Amino acid sequence: MDDRERRWSRDMQAALGGDGVAYDRLLREIAPAIRRVVQRRLSALGAPASDCEDIVQETLLAVHLKRQSWRSGDPLSPWLWTIARNKMIDHLRRRGRRVEVPVEDFADLLAAPEERPGTEAEEVARHLARLPDKQRDVLQAVAVEGASIGETAARLKMTPGAVRVALHRAFASLSARLRSDATEERT
Repeated sequence: MDDRERRWSRDMQAALGGDGVAYDRLLREIAPAIRRVVQRRLSALGAPASDCEDIVQETLLAVHLKRQSWRSGDPLSPWLWTIARNKMIDHLRRRGRRVEVPVEDFADLLAAPEERPGTEAEEVARHLARLPDKQRDVLQAVAVEGASIGETAARLKMTPGAVRVALHRAFASLSARLRSDATEERT
């Protein structure tokens, strides 16, 4: 296991224990790594580079919502790259493209472990209900329904920048609430 992998796994483990600083550090480090991989794959597929940021945001949201499915003894990268790969494929399929992306082209890492079964839909709905209306609408459109930033902006009569800001604030709000919930569960 290389230094980056150890650092990412350590930060995710700490984040799952309620360490918000470690979680913030992890997200700040994985976002550019995801961006580089997605940009490279979009270019190789001849897909528009403008889709990159939407895919990165969708991946980060999925990481946030599914972080409990990561097994702490396993490396983080395979789990992360599998999520990113699936989000990229989903995004391109919604655009009407037939996509086949070999996993070895996406990242030269081991396959991610199977996800644990759970009540993800109920948990997502519960967390969305706690957000302010605008943030909830943006997060619902982008993360749950799979709309792009541009589509969400048009539907909600917002600018793409305002959608990104609302999405970022929704992530921050969810993160704070989940940290608070984790702290309460430990006490």
